[in-house]
Amino acid sequence: MSKKFAEYSKFDLSNVNKEMLKKWQDGDVFHKSLEIREGKPSFVFFEGPPSANGMPGIHHVIARSIKDIFCRYKTMKGFHVNRKAGWDTHGLPVELGVEKSLGITKEDIGKKISVAEYNAACRKDVMKFTKEWTDLTEKMGYWVDLENPYITYDNRYIETLWYLLKELYKKGLLYKGYTIQPYSPAAGTGLSTHELNQPGCYRDVKDTTCTAQFRILDPKPEMEGFGEPCFLAWTTTPWTLPSNTALCVGPEITYVAVQTYNPYTGVPMTAVVGKDRLDAYFNPKAADLKLEDYKEGDKLVPFRVVGEWKGSELAGMKYEQLIPWVNPGEGAFKVITGDFVTTEDGTGIVHIAPTFGADDNKVAKANGVPALMLKDKDGNMRPMVDMTGKFYKLEDLDIDYVRSSMNAADYDAWQGRFVKNAYDPELTDKDETLDVSICMMLKPQNRVFRIEKHVHNYPHCWRTDKPVLYYPLDSWFIRTTACRERMIELNNTINWKPQSTGTGRFGKWLENLQDWNLSRSRYWGTPLPIWRTEDGKEEKCIGSVEELYNEIEKAVAAGLMESNPYKDKGFVPGEYNKENYDKIDLHRPYVDDITLVSESGKPMKRETDLIDVWFDSGAMPYAQIHYPFENKELLDNRTVYPADFIAEGVDQTRGWFFTLHAIATMIFDSVAYKAVVSNGLVLDKNGNKMSKRLGNAVDPFATIEKYGSDPLRWYMITNASPWDNLKFDVEGVEEVRRKFFGTLYNTYSFFALYANVDGFDYSQADVEWNKRPEIDRWILSLLNTLVKDVDTYLESYEPTRAGRAISDFVNDNLSNWYVRLNRRRFWGGGLTEDKLSAYQTLYTCLETVSKLMAPIAPFYADQLYRDLVSVTGRETAESVHLADFPVCNEELIDKDLEERMQMAQSISSMVLALRRKVNIKVRQPLQTLMVPVLDAHQQESIDAVKALILNEVNVKEMKFVDNTAGILVKKIKPDFKKLGPRYGKIMKALAAAIQQMSQDDINAFEKAGTFTLNVEGQEAVIERADVEIISEDIPGWLVANEGRLTVALDITVTEELRKEGLARELVNRVQNIRKSSGFDITDKVNITILSNEAMDAAVAEYKEYISNQVLAASIEIADEAVSDAVELDFEDFKLLVKVEKA
Repeated sequence: MSKKFAEYSKFDLSNVNKEMLKKWQDGDVFHKSLEIREGKPSFVFFEGPPSANGMPGIHHVIARSIKDIFCRYKTMKGFHVNRKAGWDTHGLPVELGVEKSLGITKEDIGKKISVAEYNAACRKDVMKFTKEWTDLTEKMGYWVDLENPYITYDNRYIETLWYLLKELYKKGLLYKGYTIQPYSPAAGTGLSTHELNQPGCYRDVKDTTCTAQFRILDPKPEMEGFGEPCFLAWTTTPWTLPSNTALCVGPEITYVAVQTYNPYTGVPMTAVVGKDRLDAYFNPKAADLKLEDYKEGDKLVPFRVVGEWKGSELAGMKYEQLIPWVNPGEGAFKVITGDFVTTEDGTGIVHIAPTFGADDNKVAKANGVPALMLKDKDGNMRPMVDMTGKFYKLEDLDIDYVRSSMNAADYDAWQGRFVKNAYDPELTDKDETLDVSICMMLKPQNRVFRIEKHVHNYPHCWRTDKPVLYYPLDSWFIRTTACRERMIELNNTINWKPQSTGTGRFGKWLENLQDWNLSRSRYWGTPLPIWRTEDGKEEKCIGSVEELYNEIEKAVAAGLMESNPYKDKGFVPGEYNKENYDKIDLHRPYVDDITLVSESGKPMKRETDLIDVWFDSGAMPYAQIHYPFENKELLDNRTVYPADFIAEGVDQTRGWFFTLHAIATMIFDSVAYKAVVSNGLVLDKNGNKMSKRLGNAVDPFATIEKYGSDPLRWYMITNASPWDNLKFDVEGVEEVRRKFFGTLYNTYSFFALYANVDGFDYSQADVEWNKRPEIDRWILSLLNTLVKDVDTYLESYEPTRAGRAISDFVNDNLSNWYVRLNRRRFWGGGLTEDKLSAYQTLYTCLETVSKLMAPIAPFYADQLYRDLVSVTGRETAESVHLADFPVCNEELIDKDLEERMQMAQSISSMVLALRRKVNIKVRQPLQTLMVPVLDAHQQESIDAVKALILNEVNVKEMKFVDNTAGILVKKIKPDFKKLGPRYGKIMKALAAAIQQMSQDDINAFEKAGTFTLNVEGQEAVIERADVEIISEDIPGWLVANEGRLTVALDITVTEELRKEGLARELVNRVQNIRKSSGFDITDKVNITILSNEAMDAAVAEYKEYISNQVLAASIEIADEAVSDAVELDFEDFKLLVKVEKA
């Protein structure tokens, strides 16, 4: 034979990784996998772009494995699967990283460093870890086109974004508004609601809260006569109290006036609060105490309700400004009504600071209440807090405004204080907060009723981890609410894995959708392509570089620009090659230098905002092909759009998944993707989030180097469904390497060893199906069932089920059952038809498994495939990844045969467990196995595999008994977890009824599968899965149950059985000596045994059996000492044995 199957001296998957990677690169296999599918139907895949300014982590392995699995699978199924890589290069992650490395803050840009220099640093930094990302991508076997990636800072990419924005503009979906928006002082920019809803952004925090006293200026009669009348209002943000301009009550809520004392100062007062909040603020134990008996410091403070009104009756009442630092103007400091007010917490009266809350701003405007604003040095009206998160310094305010509208003396001590300690680099969470300081100021002024700590859920910035503020911003918005219903409608057509994410986390998000805040007050990103006149009355939205070029020409003609910078640099509109587009830069500050001319001849400057980086990535289906300037037909005719499949982490649900969906709906009235797998988080083995700080992060490079990529991928995919959080334990990777890959490697090694001895190369015709032994037909039936199942699982984006099915087949059926039971068929003798059938069967299983596992474990699958087909030539594909996915042959599937063999496996497993229970080795024969049967079909099925079972468990005979024969006594136990939810009220009585069932009842139940009991006048139907039926042991026998199967094993060891057991044990020991001595599997041996009373009779009686098993030419029992003998330790005696080559 010219070729032999490769045999390996050691099992090293890390080395397999490296060798196969080199073969793929040398053979250009990835590109070949695309070339051979040219002209075939497309399977469209979109790659969510990572940012290469940070190192890849272990969590990226699972996300990329999921993508790779389905792209490889679909390629093997005959589809053409383009996979374009991408790099996300704009946005906060990049800018904050650069600021940290340069030791600057946002405020330094344009002062210490120019915008051009800063953006150049960002451009360089964003690709800092490209090599590491590429390295991981290749080492983990993720096939994606890294040579021609889309890059979001590329001018052509940006041009498509401008086109899309203009389309939104033309539809009236892009508008400018001054509203209260989430704002991150630490990042220096506003945030969209989808950024605010990234996982982990909302966190429980413990803040100081304050119930403040607002002195009423025009009290109702009942409110007078007992100290100062005050409204009580609760806030979780006392730092907003200086900006208070109104109090809001619920129009239908009932409020009461309560005569009492301030608990801190002991001063008499009349408090107005919501009636439903009375018990929260006044201890019911003090209700009967007399007001006049109170002494300052008493723990119980008396109170008396003296008046009651609806909120609508309090509207319009005036109160005194709580902290009079700034005069907000006419209309402030009055009670207004709002439907959002509740009595779930607080006092039922809401403090309104219109500059720091969307609801506050809305209700204040509706009631003519001004917001409290300061005038800065540039004449702009600003909130009391600046954009770094601190109270404005007096030096930054307009001098005349300070003189006329501020109490500078009182404000002076507070200027420059940060509203959150997290914003102040000098403070920690242990330092006193501004909230506490304000409360302490109000306390001696008799202006605070209660100060306490309160845990509440508060949003944090997704990139800086610091709290956000709600802040008035002049922003550009996308009117996503106008398309909300259509987005929901289209979302219902998407195949979400898991479905619960599509209907829950994503679906609910769409139902509560708000307009998309597009503006970002930053420097490195896609500029908003809108130019406006100074008065804001005229504007132009630019949709292409060519349009901008032409508009510049008009501005030059109007004398607003000296020349066209694009023309000066040799840019040619309409030429879409990289060389042409690299002549210009569409980023800041260069676009900011362009002045356009309005229709009326006025100069127009670009709105300085950048756009949300999530728009960049959400536009990738179009921008990656420079649509519509290039490849328009491909997208319009739906060749490359929408995606058949995308996958990313759950954190992208309201990120990339949303922006893809939003843009597709609003501009193309289409879904952007048909199916999406949203994978969960990768946690450490204890369920904690991984981080370098905690020291529990796993290095993907080191893990791949040690174990290879295949065990890592297989572990991450099969350990839990992709959408469940994975508790990553490196021991699990080792277990997969050993159990699954080790078993498969050993199975192949067994095949190769004997196939090479016999010269098997599959050149012979297939043994006819009806001439193959039943066990061959069984494993091939099971193999075709596996092909069908794996194909179904992968088609429905269930990789975990696919991987587990392959593992179970290899471990439980192919290795532990088929190969183990058929070892002797491969040993010795010529290439008979039976042996040929065994080789062909095992070869077919191995080759098919190599293809089935290829999408999940691409490296070892390819080595296995190449090792097989390079000898047989049965397939011409150079790599398993260029081969076709296996096709199920339904004609070879025999479900009755599979059922019979499953029974054999189950019974064997039960009997072996009984042997272990009493420590009787399998090599020790036993006499009888008794099997009670439920019906004729069960008996027929077991009888058909009786010989196999008896051989497997080493028992001489099997006896069938009728289940009702009364030989076995059965007990029945209810499963409370399953029955409890169905029969809660009668569960106790039902459990008693079940346990009282007679033997006849239990037998009838086992036969029918259900049983009806009448409990407390109610019919209760129990099923087999609702109970556990146990057969009790009988003297001399052990009994086991599993589902509908019961077995009883006679554990009596007679003298004859004992001798046979010793003979079998001797065979095992001699085989081990053969291996350790390095004998070839075909070598004959001579055996000499020193006479031993415990063993001589067994050797004499079973000499022929022993000789056949160990290929012994002779077996001699010596009465005298045997030289060079090996001492074998049997349990009750020691035996000296010499084995030498014949």
